[in-house]
Amino acid sequence: MDSQNVLHNGGCHCGRVRWRVHAPTSLVAWNCNCSDCYMRGNTHFIVPSERFELLGDSGEFLTTYTFGTHTAKHTFCKVCGITSFYTPRSNPDGVAVTFRCVDPGTLTHVEIKQYDGRNWESSYSQTGIASCSKGAD
Repeated sequence: MDSQNVLHNGGCHCGRVRWRVHAPTSLVAWNCNCSDCYMRGNTHFIVPSERFELLGDSGEFLTTYTFGTHTAKHTFCKVCGITSFYTPRSNPDGVAVTFRCVDPGTLTHVEIKQYDGRNWESSYSQTGIASCSKGAD
């Protein structure tokens, strides 16, 4: 897989939330079946938080939902309801970016792996997902 980092732009459906993220052109995204991700159909890739930048006045259009341990911060647009990124429980030092919210043209390949969020603790230790928010450049 190509590991070249590039600048990806993206955001929500209505365009009020916009961001950019430095990530590989070919990446691994996680399809999680926890109660929240499953209902939203979210599949995301994770980057260190310093590689993610919220643009302009996007923060004015965000709201956050938490539950359970309140570690995950499920952010979404107040206007269109799209979760284009959030802070995952597995990587509170990182950002989970919904790969389908990346603007077309910069992703060359997405490998989708399964994360068993319904059995969170065992999946966390078996998948190595914690390393996704650690910069390895």
